[in-house]
Amino acid sequence: MDEEIKAYLFGAIHDGTFNQKHKTFRFTQANVDWLRFIKKCLAKLGFNSWIYKEGSDRGVYALETTASILKSKFNPIESSEKAKISYVRGYFDAEGGIPRNPDQWFYIQISQKNKKELQVIKKILEEKGIKCGKIHIPSVKVDPNYFRFFVSRQSHREFAKIVGSWHPRKRKIFKLRMKI
Repeated sequence: MDEEIKAYLFGAIHDGTFNQKHKTFRFTQANVDWLRFIKKCLAKLGFNSWIYKEGSDRGVYALETTASILKSKFNPIESSEKAKISYVRGYFDAEGGIPRNPDQWFYIQISQKNKKELQVIKKILEEKGIKCGKIHIPSVKVDPNYFRFFVSRQSHREFAKIVGSWHPRKRKIFKLRMKI
């Protein structure tokens, strides 16, 4: 299980930043429950972290950690099958999207400025038989360096079963929408 947690954190850190001055990794989210989950993952591996609210009038929380493991190199392509899936799960929880509104058409998307990272995620998913659309730029006018791809509608259920989510909100939506 430690291997899966490490891989998950390596995927999730794509939503994080590194503070050179303080030598800390930092995740920010409106959903404090996901940060609490990340904190538990880090604690299971023996690392401390702390959560705080950013400003008094913002609904944003931050988790910071000095966890040395996050400084390590991780190549998901050369990892075990469980680690690959866990990495994609962490990446999806950090950079993926599904609709919050139950009346909205359901989709699964993953977006990021780093196209090469998205190519790795897409490759791992397709190796598992999960069909994906093309990596594309949603709006050249808004940001010509921002990329995304969708998981094909016919592969939503496989994505939910194979990859799923450890993010509290996304996990709940999958259970409701995918009936898993």
